[in-house]
Amino acid sequence: MVKLKLALPADEKPVKLTVELPASLHRDMTLYGEILGQTAGQGAVEPARLIVPILERFIATDRGFAKARKGEGR
Repeated sequence: MVKLKLALPADEKPVKLTVELPASLHRDMTLYGEILGQTAGQGAVEPARLIVPILERFIATDRGFAKARKGEGR
């Protein structure tokens, strides 16, 4: 079984977001969603549903950001 960094996104009320992605990134996100869905025994996860978890994970694991945020007293 593949160990992915993301879990399935929570089923929350969607917010409309318009963003342009390079085609190669979209292909990778599509494949990631397919693999994520397979590992969870579900169908593919749409790339748009991966954006928030990816960004949350990035922010949560960015040590430079955490250090800068902590330095600002947040």
